[in-house]
Amino acid sequence: MPRYLRLRAVLALCWTALIFLVCGWGMSAALELDTQRLQSLAASRYGARGGERVAAWLQLLQDDRDMAEADKLASVNDFWNRNVAQAEDQVVWGVPDYWATPMEALGKGAGDCEDYVIGKYFSLIKLGVPTSRLRFVYVRARIGGPESSEQVAHMVLGYYPSPNAMPLVLDSLVSGILPASQRRDLVPVFSFNADGVYVDGKQAAPVDRIGRWRNLLQRMEREGIRQ
Repeated sequence: MPRYLRLRAVLALCWTALIFLVCGWGMSAALELDTQRLQSLAASRYGARGGERVAAWLQLLQDDRDMAEADKLASVNDFWNRNVAQAEDQVVWGVPDYWATPMEALGKGAGDCEDYVIGKYFSLIKLGVPTSRLRFVYVRARIGGPESSEQVAHMVLGYYPSPNAMPLVLDSLVSGILPASQRRDLVPVFSFNADGVYVDGKQAAPVDRIGRWRNLLQRMEREGIRQ
């Protein structure tokens, strides 16, 4: 299949997954972490190095609580980009598509773009950033720069200081945080958060209460991360 058709198929699948797989989104800022359980599970499942990465994450969530919001964004973005290596789900988990919990991604030390976004999202919520300022954003990323013809389906975390503001982009492909206007290598397709799905900045559909998101939250709760 030609590359552009594969890309369209992936993006269509992402849209379908969003409507039919995301659920139970109402995650408040008041996350409770059972730190002893998280560290114990990480060490038993992933060994000493995995346990150390989870312990470092929990320490960051303690140390960064009183930072200014901009500093929280920078610290969280840097931590996840440094501690998780880019890898496909098929390689890490043996399945084509898997949404890893923060503990799983850090335990393995590897993940795909969605795993980075999930980790950054929940880290920022724990640090007090309102969920209304955060969106999961599906994009077409031009690999090799804005003039490249090679595009891949990709996900980033968008931070919106206000509802209609130009978002800042937290990305696993780029170390720094830049306004979306400066990321000419990214073409937004749609975004979503607790309120629904957005296309061209307008709310297009509610987030349905089905499947993959519920599974993610249930696994997080068993690991010791709860509302």
